[in-house]
Amino acid sequence: MAKATTVKEALTKWEEKSGEKVSDTKAIKLYGQIPPIEKMDASLSTLTNCEKLSLSTNCIEKITNLNGLKNLRILSLGRNNIKALSGLEAVGDTLEELWISYNLIEKLKGIQCMKNLRVLYMSNNLVKEWDLVFVGNPLEEKHSAEGNWMDEASKRLPNLKKLDGTPLIKQEEDEGDGES
Repeated sequence: MAKATTVKEALTKWEEKSGEKVSDTKAIKLYGQIPPIEKMDASLSTLTNCEKLSLSTNCIEKITNLNGLKNLRILSLGRNNIKALSGLEAVGDTLEELWISYNLIEKLKGIQCMKNLRVLYMSNNLVKEWDLVFVGNPLEEKHSAEGNWMDEASKRLPNLKKLDGTPLIKQEEDEGDGES
């Protein structure tokens, strides 16, 4: 079997093909490398102006080395072998969209560091329990100030069992009892 493509090799190929410098570019597409990328190596730190990074359809098992991506807004990691959402802390203040469908993620632990996350695509993973932490996010702050955070979240996520570390206790609604 051929050895994996490194991120460094993929970036070099990308520069040769595009004629652009990776350090100046806002969108980098390294999806579907042959042979596939297995590790997010330290060469990702050269993507200082990158706002959108696509590493989908590879064989990446762990999210790492995002420290230098100070402008990253969209990260696409779908169709890999990622088992956990850890490693996102470095882009927690800037990331707005995380595309991570078709991986091996079992828990949502690690998502709480995403302060500006607006879009989360994570279909076809192995998540079995709802356990979301939204504290410190604009969405939570707005609805908490209005006093309806738990209600709004449970309306949108009816099977949610725990939110921000607090178990959700659902009121069974009896339609014909006349009580308010």
